[in-house]
Amino acid sequence: MNRIPRQVIFLAIPALLFLLPWWVLVYTTTSGAACWALSALFVLGYIGLPAAMFTGHGPKQSDTAALIGDTGLGVMWVLFTWSAIGAVARTVLILAGVDDPARSRIVALGVLVISAALVAWGIYEARRIPRVLTVDVTIPKLAPGLDGLRVVVVTDTHYAATDRLRWSERVVEVVNAQKPDIACHAGDLADGSVVKRRAQVDPLGKVEATFGRFYITGNHEYFGDAPGWIEHMAGLGWQPLHNQHEILTRDGDRLVMAGIDDPTGVALTGHGPNLPAALSGADPELPVILLAHQPKQITDAVEHGVALQISGHTHGGQIWPFRYLVLLDQPVVAGLSRHGATQLYTSRGTGFWGPQLRVFAPSEITVLVLRSPELAGAAA
Repeated sequence: MNRIPRQVIFLAIPALLFLLPWWVLVYTTTSGAACWALSALFVLGYIGLPAAMFTGHGPKQSDTAALIGDTGLGVMWVLFTWSAIGAVARTVLILAGVDDPARSRIVALGVLVISAALVAWGIYEARRIPRVLTVDVTIPKLAPGLDGLRVVVVTDTHYAATDRLRWSERVVEVVNAQKPDIACHAGDLADGSVVKRRAQVDPLGKVEATFGRFYITGNHEYFGDAPGWIEHMAGLGWQPLHNQHEILTRDGDRLVMAGIDDPTGVALTGHGPNLPAALSGADPELPVILLAHQPKQITDAVEHGVALQISGHTHGGQIWPFRYLVLLDQPVVAGLSRHGATQLYTSRGTGFWGPQLRVFAPSEITVLVLRSPELAGAAA
């Protein structure tokens, strides 16, 4: 079977996003000149959305076009979702004996009101300073001297067309307030080149952590300039874990802090995940904390006896109900999960990608408090 051309997919997805809302909001509720005028607006939107997305994220990299396209994509996803729910509600009203035009107008009004409210709330949720989420994680083989170690995780900051310099500064303030022993950035730092995005990223240089600050690449670094971002983060005092590890020691007890590249990196010479290389030379008796951007990298982590993998990538779905599509590609959307002897923590992300919306998927700054099973058993 021949693959469907990308151009067809690029046009088919917006067609679906616009067609169902048009049917619910325009076709079933209007007629004559009003129907034609509103239909023309939907056609313009259908043409304009792919054009803005291509201009914003294609070779031209126009920030203005990206903002327009990304915002339009988010709004239409919300409208599409609630138009689908509205279509179900329409069926219920038919069975209840509610006739048109009241039936169609009730559904259309409900879709518009709920969508508008969720878009407004979603923008607020996306742009706010993330909430702090604290999770205790018991790590097998973690020695008592490391009990209570605080690992603060940010990920998926996606510094991009929206200037979030002040937001970045506030995130750093919140991170430092958690008094991290270890600070981690689990990838998807920024969208674009170092030259375009460094001003938003540079506040991360003020993060303070007793035993180190560690960074890995996500897939979006490989859409831009991954080597440049690795070099820039190193210049800010963050240790890039480019398929490598560091040994951390407190009170004479040790653990392995390792990191691997995102799978997208295989397209770039010398990049791509290599867990055996990352763990080469590490004492196999020590617990391993692994930074790996995508949750599905847990398969290799389990095979190599990793105690805890820390990931991002999913954004918790970002705009409901996209989380269910994420599950087609990733084993977990958010939270702490167990995979054999290995635990996985999947962050919902600190920032957002594309549409400035988060609907039922709040952002987070995560504090993972590592617990020794010896002390946990004694406390019990």
